[in-house]
Parts: sequence; C-alpha cells; structure tokens
Amino acid sequence: MLDKMLNKNGAPEPIRRDRPEPNRGEIKAFLGEGTNFKGVLAFEGTVRIDGKLEGEIVTNDTLVIGERAIINAELNVGCVSISGKVTGDIIAKERIDIHSSGEVYGNIISPILTIEEGVIFHGNCDMRKPEEYKTPQLVNKTDSADGKLKDAPRKLPNLLEEGVIGNK
Repeated sequence: MLDKMLNKNGAPEPIRRDRPEPNRGEIKAFLGEGTNFKGVLAFEGTVRIDGKLEGEIVTNDTLVIGERAIINAELNVGCVSISGKVTGDIIAKERIDIHSSGEVYGNIISPILTIEEGVIFHGNCDMRKPEEYKTPQLVNKTDSADGKLKDAPRKLPNLLEEGVIGNK
C-alpha cells in the first residue's frame, strides 16, 4: 500500500494530516523503468509508472508517476502524484501532488494542488472547485466535412482555447 511516498533517498515521507490524501490503494499495475507504452491507458485502482508513456491516461482513481518516468500524454485522472516528467495537460478531479523531482509542462486543472520546492512547472493552473467549472470531457475529432466521427484518437480540448483556464 502507498501510505507514504518515498523521497529522493528512498526514505518514506511522513503523511501530512492537514489535507485529504488521495485514495492510494493497492497498486494494480506497474510500468517499470525500461518499459515503453504508446496508446491509451485506462484503469481502475492505483497504477505506478516508472517507464515511458506516450498517448493518453484515463482513470477516476490514482496515478503515481515515479522519478524516472517520462510521460508525454494527456491525463484525465482522479488523483496524480508526480515525481517524474510530464508533458501534456492534466485534469485531476481530486488533487495533483508534484514532488521536488517533478517536472510538468502543460496546463493543469485540479481543486487541490501541492507543489514542493524544486519543481519545474511551465503552464497554466486552474484551481477552482469542481462545481465552479465544467470539467472538459475527452472528445473525438472528425476528419470529414460531413461531421461524422472517424476512427481518431480521443484528445483533451485545448484548455486555453476553450476558455477553461487562462484569463477570465
């Protein structure tokens, strides 16, 4: 069980009781260092990634991104704990925790955000309560003039263009 996160030295960090913790149950899947995955990763429960992933991650549960992970994906999750590198927009229904070794290059939406000292974050952030904005849904793109859906990958809308985050 992931009751405690590990710091850079592998020692457990104490749990902070002054804020709600994500529901980090038993890890259901693990993509280890040296693993490369391309596509859509959809899951229930808790998944940890220490390898490389390109595409999209969808869950209502918890994603743990390890220090050596390199993620180039759109994330639509319940909770996410980031210690590695993420390039892409992140929507978290519950919370985002970015640890000191974490790097995030993209826009984020979450009602709760923690950023430790040393984090690299380049993007926009929207931290309103979920009931105060409409959470963007994954949408399919069309390739034809008739507007019919084609077999196209689902993609998160551009959060700035849609007016979800940015100047209000």
